[in-house]
Amino acid sequence: MEDDATPTAEPWQVMGENLEIMTGGIPWGRRMSFRVTKLEKGHVWGVQPWKERLVGDPDTGVIHGGVLTSFLDNLCGMAASSALDKARFVSTLDLRIDYMRAAEPHREILGEAECYHITRSVCFTRAWAYHESRDKVIATAAGAFAINKPRSVESLRKS
Repeated sequence: MEDDATPTAEPWQVMGENLEIMTGGIPWGRRMSFRVTKLEKGHVWGVQPWKERLVGDPDTGVIHGGVLTSFLDNLCGMAASSALDKARFVSTLDLRIDYMRAAEPHREILGEAECYHITRSVCFTRAWAYHESRDKVIATAAGAFAINKPRSVESLRKS
């Protein structure tokens, strides 16, 4: 029997408790070495460290644009999942990236994403990548994410 006085955690709080598992469980996420630094309901912040293996132009040392796309896609997906009232996975339906300027060489990239609207089957997000602050943004993202049907833990282990 469950104690009525015991508060139940919101899905986004459970996500926060399992951030290392979530980001470390994704092979490309481990390879990129990004990490989430803060999570609130519908809002997530992260950092993408600069790594030599992630450079897109060896002459300039600038991180590859695909790394930024993956970083912002992941942050948007986490923002969408954390905005839902029940724990659900989401899938990217559409993601638009606008590059404003090249990232500076040898510097980590900060990211922020928010889920600003939810329908019965889709979450809408926006995100920003920058160095110090959003005043000088490197790239922005706008995404739509399908809300997937609930799946059991057992079905996830089999896939």
